[in-house]
Amino acid sequence: MIAGRLRQYALLTRLHRPIGILLLLWPTLWGLWIAGNGKPDPVILTIFVLGVVLMRSAGCVINDYADRNLDPHVARTRDRPMAAGHVTSREALSLFVILSLAAFALVLQLNLLTIQLSVVAIIFAASYPFLKRYTHLPQFYLGAAFGWSIPMGFAAQTNALPAVVWVLFVANIFWAAAYDTQYSMVDRDDDIKIGVKSTAILFGVYDNLLVGIAHAMTLAFLVLAGVLLGLGVFYYLGLVAAAGLAVYQQHLTHDRQRDDCFRAFLNNNWFGAAVFCGLMLDYLPLGIT
Repeated sequence: MIAGRLRQYALLTRLHRPIGILLLLWPTLWGLWIAGNGKPDPVILTIFVLGVVLMRSAGCVINDYADRNLDPHVARTRDRPMAAGHVTSREALSLFVILSLAAFALVLQLNLLTIQLSVVAIIFAASYPFLKRYTHLPQFYLGAAFGWSIPMGFAAQTNALPAVVWVLFVANIFWAAAYDTQYSMVDRDDDIKIGVKSTAILFGVYDNLLVGIAHAMTLAFLVLAGVLLGLGVFYYLGLVAAAGLAVYQQHLTHDRQRDDCFRAFLNNNWFGAAVFCGLMLDYLPLGIT
């Protein structure tokens, strides 16, 4: 009985689908590596990695709570625990609170500025799932929610928020807009039927073009961050690799087939990893400036 409930809770938090954790983790690592000059504090790094897992899990729970009456009508989501009736609304809200409190308990070990910023992170996580009823731009809000780990990481490491923080933050907003538009392209037909809004619906036939522009803006702001920080060749090679992956994703989504759009979305894990690998190599002693 208990094992069965725990399994449903694990499915609700989508621990079996770690792509969301990875997409949240990469900008977190970007921020921590830069703030720590390539050597982030191990304790702070551990806190943030655990926090990523907890907050992504909490986000999945509140998302499914918000969509509990919509998911049964969408092919990709109708088997989720709440949509299938395996988890109640009360259970979901309780789990969201527990996960959020656990994440907040981690943050309490850090400085006051980071604690203050964490309140904004909770607001982002709790409010994002409801935006798709009111705006076609929830993907940009997701970018702000996922990117908020960047100012938090700088605050934890340096107790300051220099200008480059916001350059990285904007880069992540555009990146999330790109990959979450690809994600929403998978559900576009179902979303139109049930009245859910998304950038995929708003962009229409210009979806691929605007995803490409969003990826280009991501890379432009990452280049600006590199200039501000005086980063070297390895960092820019990472950006070149990321650009290649963005082009590959355009190939995948060209015909707007559901499975290919989802593959393009998943491929963004490697986009984030390419940026991080270039950044990490650039901070090593063998980095070329």
